[in-house]
Amino acid sequence: MSHTIRRKTKLLNRVRRIRGQVDAIERALEAEAGCEQVMHVIAACRGALNGLLGEVVEEHIQSHLVEPLKDKDASAAEAAEQLVDVFRGYFR
Repeated sequence: MSHTIRRKTKLLNRVRRIRGQVDAIERALEAEAGCEQVMHVIAACRGALNGLLGEVVEEHIQSHLVEPLKDKDASAAEAAEQLVDVFRGYFR
């Protein structure tokens, strides 16, 4: 089973929030909002996309690197866990 299917509801909820943020960007532009307001909405949307990407990549690393290595190569599994920690910090 794909890791995206296991967390389908959570990921779809994130996508729906992102869609709402993109709609907010459109509304701000249509309303001729100030540059600062538009940039804040865009930044929030970008942060949400980064969070979604981070979650999918983190789960990918866990599912395809860490789990298969746990019983075979403890040091490689530990290195993959460290990568997940670094990645989590970067995208959140």
